[in-house]
Amino acid sequence: MPTIPSLPGDLTVRPVTLADLEAAVDLFNDCAIAHIGRPEITLDGIRNEWNLPDFNLTESTRAVFAPDGRPVGYVEVWDLQAVPNRIWIWGRVHPDYEGRGIGSYLLDWAEERARQAVPRVPDGARVSYQVGTVSSYQPARQLFQSRGLKLVRHFWNMQINLTAEPEPPQLPANLIIRSMIPQQEERAVLQAVRDSFQDHWGYVEQPFEEEFARWLYFIENDPDYDPALWLLAMDGDAIAGISLCDLKSNEDPAMGWVATLGVCRPWRRQGLGLALLQQSFRELYLRGQRRVGLAVDAASLTGATRLYEKAGMHVARRYDTYEKELRPGHELGTQEA
Repeated sequence: MPTIPSLPGDLTVRPVTLADLEAAVDLFNDCAIAHIGRPEITLDGIRNEWNLPDFNLTESTRAVFAPDGRPVGYVEVWDLQAVPNRIWIWGRVHPDYEGRGIGSYLLDWAEERARQAVPRVPDGARVSYQVGTVSSYQPARQLFQSRGLKLVRHFWNMQINLTAEPEPPQLPANLIIRSMIPQQEERAVLQAVRDSFQDHWGYVEQPFEEEFARWLYFIENDPDYDPALWLLAMDGDAIAGISLCDLKSNEDPAMGWVATLGVCRPWRRQGLGLALLQQSFRELYLRGQRRVGLAVDAASLTGATRLYEKAGMHVARRYDTYEKELRPGHELGTQEA
């Protein structure tokens, strides 16, 4: 494992392997404690990502190691989509090792790795990569700005405290809310997710079968997956909206989580989104949770933030997304509702 000339001392770098899993999760959670005050990364979650059949650890990851063998920096590049016009880069540097050039080194490597995806995007289309950080963490913001990235979007984590059992929601006429039927409705649910998110910022439709295979992989390998908490608003046999919930969030087992909430176009502006959210609160409350959270685009093109505020939620934390253009061109992703 050779020493990297651009890094100080005897720090070394290589791709991760599954043998690094536990040490990497320790690194990620040390960073999470510094960023948000508590751990938020699970061993199962990272194991599932690293074991994803089409995610190549050798090609898409790099980690920097201290002399004692501990990982102190990490980066991964996600360009698995069929049309990788927006590539996601995720990385961490241990708080004790900040200021030594590790973040710059890893981000520079990741940018070069991201450029390998450019030829897979149709000619004339814009290609960029994005990174994110909690807005209060200044070292990450400074790193991104120093490498020429621009702030393009804010995202919020919103929460609600439930002091009493929520009342059953008022539904539009002829609609009901029920749980998903496992082994029967997964494909229809993913199609409803795609339909309801087509108006979200940056959305680019991907081949259904590829997306479904990855989606199913994560469902089948999630030990906390509970189809009873996947709520469907039904209009006869048609799915009008979805609220896919987890009993607990990664950062707080005492907080339920609304992972995906959407309403398909024909059923919008009837109060269905609010009804689904209220039913989600009710289901999670009945499971013993007294707080519920979700993540949302702060400038949501479909007005989601107003809906969540109407439901009684408040902003608990803000995240910032930065972007760097790799090739100019016309934007493939949705830009306005």
